[in-house]
Amino acid sequence: MSGLSQELRDACADDWRKAHETHPFVTAMGDGTLSLERFQYFMRQDYLFLIDYARVLAMAAAKSPELRSMGHWAALLDETLNSEMELHRGFCADFGITVEELEATVPMPATVAYTDHLLRSAFDGDIHELAAALLPCQWGYDEVGRALSKVLTAPPDSFHARWVVGYNAPEYQEMTEWLLRFVDGLGSAATGQQKDRMLKAFRASTRYEYLFWDAAWSLQAWPAE
Repeated sequence: MSGLSQELRDACADDWRKAHETHPFVTAMGDGTLSLERFQYFMRQDYLFLIDYARVLAMAAAKSPELRSMGHWAALLDETLNSEMELHRGFCADFGITVEELEATVPMPATVAYTDHLLRSAFDGDIHELAAALLPCQWGYDEVGRALSKVLTAPPDSFHARWVVGYNAPEYQEMTEWLLRFVDGLGSAATGQQKDRMLKAFRASTRYEYLFWDAAWSLQAWPAE
């Protein structure tokens, strides 16, 4: 792969590896040792994350330069709202967590920090910065799904395997491939200043990816009052 997306990833290689390849939450998902408690924590926080993520995708559609990219952002928004979030609701229903309880989940520090970063990029940045901020989440989960599908040892009916299958779907991968092309297209005509802002946004999101996994692994909580 060539283009700005690969340049961004190469510039953040160490952060990327820690977030999407070697974090214990990710490896435990692949070998089937991730505890149900940690997975439930993750699914509840990720559901809250996706609510604001959807808002950011809507902003990306609004800031897109032409109709075709607006359509792709709208498709990604639809996939998030009606497929990815339904996956979370389905898992939680299996665990006895109602939709009302899921939506009443208190966002933890890592969730608040990550969504604030994305929302700030959406409201204050241009489409270049916004697309770069969104890329690590979409691309990272795509790579995690592909990688874990090759080494998965958990039983097919386990939540580990079901989660991996959900993020190793062709539809999800098609969205990732489009976003990579979109970022590369922006990069081909971007100014040096725009590229600097894109790198800053991409790096921050990659680091928040790590912190998000880490919050679920450590069962992060607010300090007790």
